[in-house]
Parts: sequence; C-alpha cells; structure tokens
Amino acid sequence: MPKFTPLIESLPSTTPFVGPEALERRSGAAIKARIGANESVFGPAPSVIAAMRAHAHQAWMYGDPENHDLKQALAAHLNVPAENIGLGEGIDGLFGYAVRLFVEQGVSVATSLGAYPTFNFHVTGFGGKLVTTPYVQDREDPAALLKLAARENAKIIYFANPDNPMGTVWPASDVQALIDAVPPSTMLMLDEAYTEFAAANTRPALDVTRRNVLRFRTFSKAYGLAGARVGYVIGHADIIKAFDKIRNHFGIVRLSQIAAIAALKDQAWLQHVVEQVRLSRESIYEIAKANGLKPITSAANFVAIDCGRDGAFAKAVVDGLLKHGVFTRMPGVAPLNRCIRVSCGTEDQLDHLAEALPKVLELIHA
Repeated sequence: MPKFTPLIESLPSTTPFVGPEALERRSGAAIKARIGANESVFGPAPSVIAAMRAHAHQAWMYGDPENHDLKQALAAHLNVPAENIGLGEGIDGLFGYAVRLFVEQGVSVATSLGAYPTFNFHVTGFGGKLVTTPYVQDREDPAALLKLAARENAKIIYFANPDNPMGTVWPASDVQALIDAVPPSTMLMLDEAYTEFAAANTRPALDVTRRNVLRFRTFSKAYGLAGARVGYVIGHADIIKAFDKIRNHFGIVRLSQIAAIAALKDQAWLQHVVEQVRLSRESIYEIAKANGLKPITSAANFVAIDCGRDGAFAKAVVDGLLKHGVFTRMPGVAPLNRCIRVSCGTEDQLDHLAEALPKVLELIHA
C-alpha cells in the first residue's frame, strides 16, 4: 500500500473523546443520564425545531458556501462587520483550520496542561510542538502562558474563558490584559464556547482591529445545536479571509444554517436555557456536597467535582456511575484528574446521579 507521511506514521490512532454511543455499544446497556459531553440537554428552541422542520424538504440542496445569511445575522447580533466573522463545523472544525493557517512541523504552540484536548489533537496533527504550563488553583494562568510563549517562541497561545474542563473563569479585565500583552507575532486563540453561561463582566469588548486575536464561539452549547455543528470565529478581516483558502466551503449544511439563524432570533429561549443551567449547577453542587465531595464553582454548563483523591479514584467514580447508566467524564491529567465532570442535566437526569453516586462511593470505599 502507499506509505503514510512520516508525521502520520508518528501519530497514535486515537480520538480526543470516547462518545457515549461507543460506551453503550461496549456495555450493551443504555445510558439513562447523558451528562458527560457538555451538550445542552434542554435542546434548541421550539422555534428552531419548527424552522428546521419547515425547511427539511430542502435537504437535497447544498448549504450556501458563503454562509451569507448566517454571517449577516451574526454581524447584527454581535455589532461587528460580517467580514470579521468566519463559520465552520463547530469550534472543533474551526480549530483545525486555524491551526493549519499558522502551524507546520516543529512550530511551538502554548496551552495549559489539561486544557481542551481537541485543540491539542489538531496541533499534533499538523506537526506542531505542544508546550504547556500548569493550571493554578484550577484556572488557566494567563501570565504563565505569556512567559511560556515567549520562552518557546510559540506561534499560538490557546486560552479558554470559561475553561473546559474545570468551568472556572477570569474577569474581562484579566482577559483584556492577556490580549494586550500578546506579541504581534503570536496568535491568541480565545475559546469562548461557554461564554453565554458566564457573567457579562467576563467578556472583553470585541475588537476586530487586532490581527493577532481570534475568538471562537459556538451554537453547540447554550443554543442546543451540538448535533448541527455550527461554530464561528471573530477576528480581523484579513485573518478571517484566509480561512477561505482551506475551509470546507460546504461544511455547514443548509438545515444547520437555518437552525442557527432561527436560534439567534430567539434570545428569550437562550435566556431560559441559561437559567435552567444555573439551577442545574446548583443541584449538582448540592449532590456533590451531600456525598462529601467538593464542587468547583462553574461558569459553564457543567461542574467539575473534586473527589479528594487521585486520578485512579476519580476514574473509579466515572466507571462506577456508568454501570448505573450515568455518563460523566473527567479531566485527563493530574492534578485536574482528581475531579469528575458532570454536565448540567434535567431534573430526572440529576435524580439518577443523586441515586447512583452514593452507591458508587460506598462500593469504592468498601
């Protein structure tokens, strides 16, 4: 057979996440509470579902490769020109394009140890060299990232606010200080996937005049469209235009474009979801405390729960919950992996968690 490139030969055959569907196939049992993938279990707005249903007969058509109508809707929503907005197949797809724009074999990329693994997946996939700095008090450390990038001559700094997997957040003033301090030769990739769940004072003002800042957002979380795969990136027009050189121009299907436009129009539903997430976080906090565990205050649609031991103990909790039909996840590296991560769920889903968790802990301790 034809040989793979040396880079591909060097990479492991792996995926950043094991999906709940794969876990169901392995176990042969259905998952009762799907609260591990940070999806919005509250779903898209009824108005969005109606819009998709009304246009379902158009599924034979490709989506607009320029995403014109959706760009215009986002421009009006964000109060920035449409030329400063790029669209892609979720933030994950956009990360792949952005990394490809700036990274080649041996180029350094600075991130936090334990931060979002799909970003890392793209960096290594294009031959980049990941350099990391630890979390400090369960938050990414902007100052340490800047020092690391300077020392390693990093082409990209990745920073998420709110953070995944810990759910922690920095005030807008600190994020703006990071933006201001990034050298012109380094691209700051600011992941804001969970920004709708955080307080307004955590979001710096959008400034599309900067050539070295890209801000990534999504319809997968608060808008409940993870299955539709629609993400967007905000940045300088010259950088956004460069995405057209490599992106899949038909990557966002017609029904996804229609769904995203309808979602933007229904801000009342967005606020409803944000409130449901707030209430769900409070319930998760209480469930954790009732079992002697420590929840970490979250600004996202999930809660990291400190199990008080090490990664092996936390994995035993995750595995034990899965045996009870409760799907959760955990961070991948120490010391973050002392935690499990529970996505916000419905009352019924959290009832399953509340019932299963003490049984799992009792069995582990026994």
